[in-house]
Amino acid sequence: MKLAALLVLAAAAGAFAADEKLSPPIGQLTTPGWNYTEVRRFKAAEAGQGVAVDGDFFYAINNYTIGKYRKDTGERVGGWDGGKGGEFIHLNAGFVRGGRLHGIHSNFPGVPMLSSLEIFDTDTLKPEASHSFGRMDGSFTWLDRAPGGAPKAAAGRWIGCFVHYAERGAEPNRDAAWTQIVAFDDEWRRTAGWALPPALVERFGGRGFSASGGGFGPGGHLYLTGHDNTELYVATFPKAGSVLRWIATLAFPSEGQAFAWDPSAPGMIYSIQRKTREVIVGRVTTPVPPEE
Repeated sequence: MKLAALLVLAAAAGAFAADEKLSPPIGQLTTPGWNYTEVRRFKAAEAGQGVAVDGDFFYAINNYTIGKYRKDTGERVGGWDGGKGGEFIHLNAGFVRGGRLHGIHSNFPGVPMLSSLEIFDTDTLKPEASHSFGRMDGSFTWLDRAPGGAPKAAAGRWIGCFVHYAERGAEPNRDAAWTQIVAFDDEWRRTAGWALPPALVERFGGRGFSASGGGFGPGGHLYLTGHDNTELYVATFPKAGSVLRWIATLAFPSEGQAFAWDPSAPGMIYSIQRKTREVIVGRVTTPVPPEE
């Protein structure tokens, strides 16, 4: 019996070691052919949650503040402060479209979860419009427009992420596995939805967070970040079923949080390092042709 027990323990230890090899430490899981190269960094006091970018400027985003900076020099040229305790609680991400900055907003860590899309004028940074989603199944963390080459259910649609948490800000009987990716038409009506791959949710880590950043980048793929990991994940939509496919991982200097692709420079990605209050500019390259 003792020998049998030892054999069982040895087998379990071997399996554990094999699992460890299949799951490298954070920042060391990389997919051949996919690369990230850092280009520069800028200091930005508002770089606490995310960043948006357009042709000439980037916009550092924190819970209820936005800073506008020149892309070439990093000079701060404007800002907005919604004030602590006001209607703006948690701006998580943003993107620029049609000369307006779209801010993804929620009441995190409040429950029940409430979400809205807040729109700002890029010249003045003053709030200009708002769309309330009200109570959704999850907390709004990012939004982007899917390219025309995406699957029919997603192509040309608004694709947004509504996350669940396991600890702070959690709703009863929900955790990160309940996170959903939702497609909307231009009237904000839901047209489709997907779940994150369980292995990716597990990779996000043990603090109970989910997909803090997302957007469509090189190859038309959906790129995602968690909340703490120095990794950038690549996903595609399934040909059948309801779960996204996780196809690649890149080492990334930013510890999760929201990011933005530069619309004027394909492959250039802006992210933040909240610990140092920096905006990091980098370039992503993919296999040619992109492989899945």
